Amino acid sequence: MKKYFFLLAMMNTAAYYAQKDSASTKTRDIEEITVTASRKAQKITEVPATVNIINAKDIQEFTSFNVGELAARQKGVDFVRSGVLGTGINIRGFNSAFNSKNLQLTDDRVQTLVATGLPFGTFSTVIKEDIEKVEILLGPNGTLYGPTAHNGLVNTITKNPFRSQGTTLTFGAGNQNVLTTRVRHAQALNKSLAFKVALEHTQGTEFNYVDSVYVNNKAYPELDLNRDFSSTKFNGQLNYRLPGKSELVAYYGHSNNNNLAVTSAGRNQIKDWNIDELQLKYIHPRFFLNTYYTWSNTDKTYAINQRTQNYVSMVNAGFSDAEARERSYTQQWFPVPALPSGGVFLNRGALFKDNSKRFNAEGQYNNTWGALSVIGGVQFQRDMAYTKNTYMLDFDGPINVNQLGVYGQAEYKIDGWGFLGALRLDKHDYYGSNLLPKAAITKKVGDGHFRLTYGKGMAVPSIMNLKGYLFGGLVLGNGEGFSLSDGTQIASLKVETINSFEVGYKGNLGKKFWLDANAYYNMSENFIGPLLNIATGGRTVTKMGNTPLSDIPGANPAMVLTYSNFGKVKTYGFDIGLNYYWTDHLKTVINYSYFGRDIDKNDLANDGDHNGKVTDTDIPINTPANKFSLGFNYTTPKFFGAVYGRFVQKYDFFSGINIAAKTQDLDGDGKNDIFENARNGRTWNYGQLGGFTVDLNAGYNFSNGISIGTNVTNLFNAKVREFVASPVIGTLVSVEFKYNIDFFKKNN
Repeated sequence: MKKYFFLLAMMNTAAYYAQKDSASTKTRDIEEITVTASRKAQKITEVPATVNIINAKDIQEFTSFNVGELAARQKGVDFVRSGVLGTGINIRGFNSAFNSKNLQLTDDRVQTLVATGLPFGTFSTVIKEDIEKVEILLGPNGTLYGPTAHNGLVNTITKNPFRSQGTTLTFGAGNQNVLTTRVRHAQALNKSLAFKVALEHTQGTEFNYVDSVYVNNKAYPELDLNRDFSSTKFNGQLNYRLPGKSELVAYYGHSNNNNLAVTSAGRNQIKDWNIDELQLKYIHPRFFLNTYYTWSNTDKTYAINQRTQNYVSMVNAGFSDAEARERSYTQQWFPVPALPSGGVFLNRGALFKDNSKRFNAEGQYNNTWGALSVIGGVQFQRDMAYTKNTYMLDFDGPINVNQLGVYGQAEYKIDGWGFLGALRLDKHDYYGSNLLPKAAITKKVGDGHFRLTYGKGMAVPSIMNLKGYLFGGLVLGNGEGFSLSDGTQIASLKVETINSFEVGYKGNLGKKFWLDANAYYNMSENFIGPLLNIATGGRTVTKMGNTPLSDIPGANPAMVLTYSNFGKVKTYGFDIGLNYYWTDHLKTVINYSYFGRDIDKNDLANDGDHNGKVTDTDIPINTPANKFSLGFNYTTPKFFGAVYGRFVQKYDFFSGINIAAKTQDLDGDGKNDIFENARNGRTWNYGQLGGFTVDLNAGYNFSNGISIGTNVTNLFNAKVREFVASPVIGTLVSVEFKYNIDFFKKNN
């Protein structure tokens, strides 16, 4: 589910993007079309939201396999990188190594893992050459899209095979042993039927970095660390035009992934994680019907930190290396000198298995009567989470969770004014019903529009938050609440909410300037807190919901770690994007963002770890205060190139056991709690994230359809670390050779 019908957007935009030099670059910004903000095709100046668009030209001229790097050039976006392969974004605060506050869509499909709610990222089944554009919405957009669009929305739209025909072959290579091969073919068989197929294989080696694991105050290297990564994906799509300007689209995609991933508990070794997607949708000028099925599968992925701890515990107890390695996936040795064996094995599983599935369906209607436009729809999602008892309470089979959403939006335009109102109602099996309203007023002024908007969003607990079962029952999800021996009731998890107010302007200032600016104020509350032991003060846990704790295998009534809601915070900031066109071929891009926060440290409701003091680690914002970038783009029919400098102010990042922060006294007692370039708790703290880097790409188009290009990330090899539990991102160089064959292209 999620996104307005595809056909109208393509009718308005595909021809424009297909012709590289059909219009002056000075008019390109104001004529840009977006379909994401209001689920209908609109000029970007008229949209009542802040939208960044990475268009077909941007993607075509970016000569790297990792299209995610283009997010670093967008205003208001916190771009992070954990290695050669791993890139990600955050919007307006509250980032973490387990971030699920931004909704990601591709061609109306939700791109998140079922059990954890984490975005697919590199697990996507789509290849770079098939992407038409990527639209990034800043701020909450859950009214039309669903509960997960809390801080932002990333919508990827692929090419229509009727309008983008031909064959593209791409071969690339780079340092870190990177090799990539990508193929796309699209063809219209007649005026009613078209298809496309795509294939990619990319491989390489991550930077030489080992995240130490601490056991009994001694550092150990990560066990069996494999820095090689690979991604193999293929997909196919069939488009059939029906009478009445309608279209039927069928899609299947698959990806297989091997890489390293950062989590709040350390790093995971992703091994043969497969994603499959099957979709059927009907597109009509008035109706949109969409249904799709997603399934995820892995049997070999594991948490490196936990497996290393398990292994060390057994080697230190005298077990052979072979036995320690084998048992380390599921067990840890706990010494008990009083026992004849000298200890016992504890279930401390490091292995993550997944055989989860998801079914989505959506129906939508739209119409326009004069100045009034309306959109309404209903969405259904059924998650079938199954981890084979490795990290969720699925001993009796898949955990089935249903959610239903109903939404409506009306927009009225008169005399340059626009008035928009929208409302969404969601009902979820665990956290009940929630309302998400949205309102906006826009006013046309010259070649631009001013806007004032209000929106509410929510970040929902993942199924793992609700039904988690980790480390043999030590960690339990909180989807039903808990009862303690003294009668205390621990409430079940609620959704985290954000109320956001924004004012902005986008449009041309004269013939050469394009301005897109906004300022926002957010009020957030009911954060999902860190894992805490709820059996304190001599109390024990008696029930989880209506289930006696004794019925949960391995659960200890005196030690149950779970999640709860807490706190509130106010955040605010502004983003400024300015484009200046020196000529039709040369453009300068300037982006600046500021982010601030207001946390009441005297309010113990903000004390996430319940230690009696409110510190910066209780509500980790994990966002730089200032970001600035300056870029130059030069494009002719033959030559293209760009250079971008990006400055990210140094900032602290706290996520689970991971720390990247300066030396500081958090609680004000006169003693430092955090130490830079030293061990802090269970991890090593290399200091704050951020810094200054320069990226460069350039290429040349030959007349015979061949193009070559090169991309250099971190041109001057600045020693910048961009994410916790990650290496310094050194210089990355890639070269790509592309061959476009368009002899199948026809006028349809």
